[in-house]
Amino acid sequence: QVQLVESGGGLVQAGGSLRVSCAASGRTFSVYILGWFRQAPGKEREFVAAIRWSGLLPYYADSVKGRFTISKDNAKNTVFLQMNSLKPEDTAVYYCAAMTRSTWGSQRVSDFGSWGQGTQVTVSS
Repeated sequence: QVQLVESGGGLVQAGGSLRVSCAASGRTFSVYILGWFRQAPGKEREFVAAIRWSGLLPYYADSVKGRFTISKDNAKNTVFLQMNSLKPEDTAVYYCAAMTRSTWGSQRVSDFGSWGQGTQVTVSS
């Protein structure tokens, strides 16, 4: 079992920046990819970004490419999502997720088996 704990959400104005973090613990040796998803009220959970456990080969949803950056601190088993040029439509609960299969590039919710509790990000206009 992999435990994931997010932190760092909050309220920011449009055009601003925010960084969320996710600390992984437990059976981390089984993790192949760490990712971020988000879910706005009344909408389905959608992929945002992901990165290999090694901290290499990030990939992004088209909607955040060029604005968001995912990175990993290997010493702390923590993945970060730096969000710049935020828009009101980025408002959502952001979830950290872990994949134990070697399916790099997947954006499917069903491919990620472990999830954090989520952290709220609100972007005001």
